[in-house]
Amino acid sequence: MMSWVALLVLTADQITKQVVLHYLEFSEQRVVWDGFFKFVHWGNTGAAWSMFYGNNRLLAGIALAALVGLYLIRHHFDTHTLLGQIALGLMFGGILGNLVDRLLMGHVVDFLYFYVRQRGGGEVGFPAFNIADMAICSGVSLIFIMSWRNEPAPANTTA
Repeated sequence: MMSWVALLVLTADQITKQVVLHYLEFSEQRVVWDGFFKFVHWGNTGAAWSMFYGNNRLLAGIALAALVGLYLIRHHFDTHTLLGQIALGLMFGGILGNLVDRLLMGHVVDFLYFYVRQRGGGEVGFPAFNIADMAICSGVSLIFIMSWRNEPAPANTTA
């Protein structure tokens, strides 16, 4: 199941990015819901929120190391459950999706942009993201929830 989820995420991520590359010029924006959501075509050579901007090669290496490391320690996660396999599949597929971009295009393609318009006319937005980013965040969140849910209750030490 883990492999199928990873393949589904990778495929959906790369197809949506190809649609963006086909229909939007670099830096072009299309308003979907004015004052709330746009499709954009932005490139990110950094990590989340463009941290480490301009370090595409380093981040590609880190992504590759993360894939290998995650694969090697996967048995430490709750992989015998469907939810655990889905969580790891989401993370593997998301990391692979952004790694493919870094290796083939030299940056990650981001295209989903949520924002609010300020009274002065400017915008305040959440950083643009893609399907791979959503999968990574969802997979990590599921792992945290599963860990929290499976954590034993603290022993009552008061007498």
